[in-house]
Amino acid sequence: MSTLKNWKFFLIAALFALLVACGGGQEAVEEAAETVDETAAEVEETVEEAAEEVEEAMEEIIGGDAILEAARSGAYSGTVVSMFGAFVDEDARRFDSSIAAFEEETGIDIQYEGSGDFETLIQVRVEGGDPPDIGGHPQPGLVAGLVRQGAVVDPSAFLTEEFLSRQYSQGWLDDANLAGQVAGVWYRGNIKSLVWYPKDDFEAAGYEIPTTWEDLLALSDQMVADGGTPWCIGIESSGATGWVATDWMEDVMLRTQPPEVYDAWTSGELLFDSPEVRNALDTIAVIWKNPDYVLGGDVGIVTTPFGDSPTGLFDDPPSCWMHRQASFIPAFFPDSAVIGENVDFFYFPMIDPAYGEPMLTAGDIAVMYNDRPEVRAVMAYLATGESMKGWVEAGGFISPHQDSELDWYQTDVDRRFAELLLASEVTRFDGSDLMPAAVGAGAFWTEVTAWVTGAPEDEVLPAIDAAWPR
Repeated sequence: MSTLKNWKFFLIAALFALLVACGGGQEAVEEAAETVDETAAEVEETVEEAAEEVEEAMEEIIGGDAILEAARSGAYSGTVVSMFGAFVDEDARRFDSSIAAFEEETGIDIQYEGSGDFETLIQVRVEGGDPPDIGGHPQPGLVAGLVRQGAVVDPSAFLTEEFLSRQYSQGWLDDANLAGQVAGVWYRGNIKSLVWYPKDDFEAAGYEIPTTWEDLLALSDQMVADGGTPWCIGIESSGATGWVATDWMEDVMLRTQPPEVYDAWTSGELLFDSPEVRNALDTIAVIWKNPDYVLGGDVGIVTTPFGDSPTGLFDDPPSCWMHRQASFIPAFFPDSAVIGENVDFFYFPMIDPAYGEPMLTAGDIAVMYNDRPEVRAVMAYLATGESMKGWVEAGGFISPHQDSELDWYQTDVDRRFAELLLASEVTRFDGSDLMPAAVGAGAFWTEVTAWVTGAPEDEVLPAIDAAWPR
């Protein structure tokens, strides 16, 4: 409003000079000044009302396409949006690079800050009344707690169902519903339902890729009969020991129950001590509890670091033949590993055909804490594949967006990962990440580890249920 004040001063000075020149007295000057003051106040109020109307109009823009069009027309140029997440170092640089074009195009400055202590610090900031505009969360279970506190803005209030359904498959949409509302938009993903194997040795031995659970067990028996060990499994991970076992249970739950049952389980509506979950534990026991099937047996499972467990695939001959793990595990392979030549992967087979071929996933969800037009624009952008194109091209993750393109991926391996994800009939997020920390990263991990070493189901499953916050 400084411009109005300058004009007010100019008008008073000009009027004073005119009145003096015309012989006007002090009273006339004061009356004129009062008139100018009232006029300036009216103009200032009109301008403020107009600005408020413009801001309200910007907030009333509904639908991702309309919001992005407004942003690209310069409607939010000069604004700043803060984003706090878990990406650091190279990942943070890749994220900044990926969103640079949008910042240039719209004039919105997205200021990203990353921290290795994100999960702790985001709660401190939210509870202290100083949240970022957007949080980049790798742990949806934490988000659910913040939703219950009323701290999270529901993006479906301005991103229409039609827009969101174009951007995501139903599985990702389902996974974004946390604690009774849409909690955010997914912007980075990976897949977990994979089995890795030594391709050249596998083919030389005459083994074929299994497509059903029965095929998988028959193949395991054949490997034992040939003098080999089918599986290499390791769950040691320092303070996170056990998460590998929970991934197995989650994959089996998706293959033996409808997705709605999986949702009820991860939300706490279905107890761990239930027939459905007991069946999943018994199913993985067929492999895990068979000493002929697993390299090192029970002791090997709990003492082998998860990153070291696939190394047996590369022995000559292989000391184990199959390793179930997510798309990130090649980072732990030896330098001699060449995917598609001496190592490859296949889809973790279906168990019950009634539940199709589901995919267990993980990733990051953008959560909105402050509702302003420019923040809405950034959320709409993060809901598009374009926001992650640069990062996809750099490699390292899979875009969960349906409008992403396979030719963005620079390697055949990444494209195959993306094709598997896009072809999945049902997708569900890592269950332990959806659960409260006391369960998912607590009792679930520790109690399943105890089960591997001999603790009975009748103790383990009720102990996990007891950890749920009530």
